[in-house]
Amino acid sequence: MAFLNKIISNAHTFSRLMDVVDKAPQWRKQLLAKKNDLRGGTFRDAAMGMCALVAAADGSIDPNERMRVAGLLGTDPVLQNFPADELRALFDDNCQRLTADPAFGRAHVLQQIAKAAGKPTEAQAVVQIGIMIGNADGNFDPAEIAAVREACGTLRLDPAQFGL
Repeated sequence: MAFLNKIISNAHTFSRLMDVVDKAPQWRKQLLAKKNDLRGGTFRDAAMGMCALVAAADGSIDPNERMRVAGLLGTDPVLQNFPADELRALFDDNCQRLTADPAFGRAHVLQQIAKAAGKPTEAQAVVQIGIMIGNADGNFDPAEIAAVREACGTLRLDPAQFGL
């Protein structure tokens, strides 16, 4: 019976994750509609913190993850409100902190994410960016989901709102 419950639970989890993936184009449109509201340093810092948190979710940041994020920084219309070099420097700094001292780096990154906590539009956009980063390779794995869920807690948002 436990085995059957695990299969049913995993199927439900898979179904919820597919819902998250299916919502990505809708979220992209929402982010584009809010582009003019996402111009401040609070959003910039929180978004780069989220990108680093998701990239490091599995315990390391490999070159492919850095390239995925670099591609997003250079092409994402919402992030084009900011100079790409500035975004890359913030992302690299966050990644360096997470790599050099994982505990303090994580605390720093979550502090960056928390900057958007009192701003619902920015906080939701940060979570949506985290989900898109996590799913950029077509595999939104459990460690990445856990990282985004943790960020939701930091931002005082319900992860269920995002299908997590």
